[in-house]
Amino acid sequence: MTATAQIPGYVAGTWDIDTVHSDIQFTVRHMGVGKSRGRFSAFQGEIVTAADPLESTVTATIDTASIDTGNADRDAHVRNADFLDAEQFPTATFRSTGVRQDGEDFVIDGEFTLHGVTKPVSLETELGGFTEDGLLGLSGKVVLNRTDFGVGPAGGALVGEKITITLDIEAKLRG
Repeated sequence: MTATAQIPGYVAGTWDIDTVHSDIQFTVRHMGVGKSRGRFSAFQGEIVTAADPLESTVTATIDTASIDTGNADRDAHVRNADFLDAEQFPTATFRSTGVRQDGEDFVIDGEFTLHGVTKPVSLETELGGFTEDGLLGLSGKVVLNRTDFGVGPAGGALVGEKITITLDIEAKLRG
């Protein structure tokens, strides 16, 4: 049985991420005891579902200045040179390099560029499905070490080094 046959309603095509119905969130330890959460409000991307799902591709760009943690002072601090340096590095990007099946789910391997540093990452992905009217849904998660990308000071006393990024994506089939 091919991977396509295992995905009900699978549609090959080019999809644009619908930013109104999608969300990119993150969680990071704060002071070693709690968690700080936030999201990015400006991003774009494209998903190309190939005839063979394992040959599909994903590209995405996040506007780093669009960080929103619910606290304007903290947002300004994270945007500055101490962390994201959004003025010098206005975007973070993802480009897939491969897709593999993991049970009923998929792993999208790729290159993530943040703060001018590119590293390989693997995005654990759950396919939500396809609708007859041209929508694709998926969710994903990846854990990054911010210091691998030169973001913020080493050591996790104030802000943890591990950042969990979660994605809830809806995409529209190009017409």
